[in-house]
Amino acid sequence: MARMRPDSPLLFEIVEKPDFSIEKKAIAQGLWPIAGMDEAGRGPLAGPVVAAAVVLNPNDIPEGLDDSKRLTLPQREALFEIILAKAQAIGMASICAEGIDGSNILRASLEAMRRALNGLSVRPKLALADGRDIPPGLPCEGRALVKGDQRSQSIAAASIVAKVMRDRMMTGCGRRHEHYGFELHMGYATARHRSAIAAHGPLHRLHRVSFAPFRLDAVPIED
Repeated sequence: MARMRPDSPLLFEIVEKPDFSIEKKAIAQGLWPIAGMDEAGRGPLAGPVVAAAVVLNPNDIPEGLDDSKRLTLPQREALFEIILAKAQAIGMASICAEGIDGSNILRASLEAMRRALNGLSVRPKLALADGRDIPPGLPCEGRALVKGDQRSQSIAAASIVAKVMRDRMMTGCGRRHEHYGFELHMGYATARHRSAIAAHGPLHRLHRVSFAPFRLDAVPIED
């Protein structure tokens, strides 16, 4: 018989934390090294999509790893430095706005993950990708994990590296293009960002002109 759903609310929300159990099962099958892969920046109107691949040290996993979206800025920054110090290998790659416009955001995200994996200093035997899709052209076996950054510590580490690197890139863009406030919204479609686009137009090579707001508004592109 099917179990009935309880009609009483939970006393507290159960928040799952990533662990190393998926990696341990794979290691027992002879699959090592294992890289976690994730990206940051699929939704913004501006900036690159940035991906990271991380091979953790099974004997020295940083404490506090989690989906980067569930961490505060100070937590992400601190963990980023710890990951850099403790991981066995890290690879990073990005696809710029022009590259995203030339294909689409899903393909660009997967290609960035593939490049990040190929940039590792070790050759993995297994790559764990956050999401539903496995990047094509991987040099090893790949597995897609839905909500992988909340299940796998390797993917969580990659999500932190990708997020911190992209945020730093957008902060640099904010210093160069002061009207847009990239250092505050990181290119997302906030009210301030949309107002800046309306006042100054989209920036060549930085805004994703294939995204709906630009196609609908047909605004001219500013160099």
